[in-house]
Amino acid sequence: MDLTALRPVAEKLFADVRELSFDGVGVTRESYGPRESATADLLRRFAEAEGLATETDRAGNLIFTLPDTPADVPTVWCGSHIDSVPQGGNYDGLAGVVAGLLCLIEQARSGVRSPLPLRVPAFRGEESAWFGKAYVGSSALLGKLDHDDLELRQRDSGKTLGDSLQDVGADMEAIRTGQTLFDPSLVRAFLELHIEQGPVMVARQLPVAFVSGIRGNIRHNGIQCIGASGHSGAVPRWLRRDAMFAVADLIMRLDEHWSDLLERGTDLVVTTGMVSTNAAEHATSRIPGQVRFSFEVRSKSIDTLEAFYQLMRAECKAIGRERQVRFEFDRRLITDPATMDPQLCQLLSKIGAERAYPFEVIASGAGHDASMFANAGIPSGMIFVRNQHGSHNPDEAMDIDDFMCGVDVLDQAVREIR
Repeated sequence: MDLTALRPVAEKLFADVRELSFDGVGVTRESYGPRESATADLLRRFAEAEGLATETDRAGNLIFTLPDTPADVPTVWCGSHIDSVPQGGNYDGLAGVVAGLLCLIEQARSGVRSPLPLRVPAFRGEESAWFGKAYVGSSALLGKLDHDDLELRQRDSGKTLGDSLQDVGADMEAIRTGQTLFDPSLVRAFLELHIEQGPVMVARQLPVAFVSGIRGNIRHNGIQCIGASGHSGAVPRWLRRDAMFAVADLIMRLDEHWSDLLERGTDLVVTTGMVSTNAAEHATSRIPGQVRFSFEVRSKSIDTLEAFYQLMRAECKAIGRERQVRFEFDRRLITDPATMDPQLCQLLSKIGAERAYPFEVIASGAGHDASMFANAGIPSGMIFVRNQHGSHNPDEAMDIDDFMCGVDVLDQAVREIR
């Protein structure tokens, strides 16, 4: 199919969404917040103007289809998420939703439909930045939210996740009882186009790539190191219970373990993205008695994740004894690694080769909704599009030509899945 005419459509849609979600630095589309909702409304109006059908599913996500799509036949799903991190980039998630919409528009305009009907979900709440949990919209759909998840609070408003879901029309009775809110047997495949969120494709000059698997993670949003405050000049080192030095010690030890494991070929990334002392007690001359920090470890291996997590806990105990501090942990969150369907990966690679696009098959270090569907037993595949300057920052710079290459592969794949 010739998708050339849809390039201006994509450019305008990206520009319109950026305009409504620009925060002065980057874009902010809060999970279940005003700008995520405004984005959903804009996409709904756009789709309806193109003659597409829209609906809200039982988890509060937005769904696009052709108008006369039957509800009880096998389908191909192709979408992503519409929220963003605070002061993030415009393409993370949104590119996948726009790509799916372009495939639907091409079918509507040409009259040539794919063998299996196409459904394009725009998931809400994929980013963990807002409630401390990722993949909320897809987790709700798959019956994977528990009571503790629904009691999580939004970082700014303090509103619970359960109340936020209810406000967008989700079926809370079904969600609270862990029901799957759709029939997985009717989903023949789940495809997600997404920008690459690292530097590999730029370095290798690849416009597109296809994903073999997605790293899982174990994380704590907030660990407290509790020692004792004191005067910086009056307490000698051997009598100090300095929480900041204890946390710094922990981070350096974990970095050494990480380096050793990488030398052995272990797939692993470790991050402490937030470290803070109590702002109300800030003083240059004060020994910090309390430090709050985050912890995250990612790997393609669940065994590696668990082993490194236990190593972290052991180091906390050792440092607690040595520095006379204690560590208090909030709820542990875990997301399993996922393997993309080999046949779908082969199909995408075949199409990429037929189109003569430079590509490779690579793993994803970042998490995606596709992992939820893969781990639920639904054949899943991902297309990466090259993106400058990484992601989760305002400088995302996906080239529209690369994006249209990805859409081309996606459109052909939808037409070849039976």
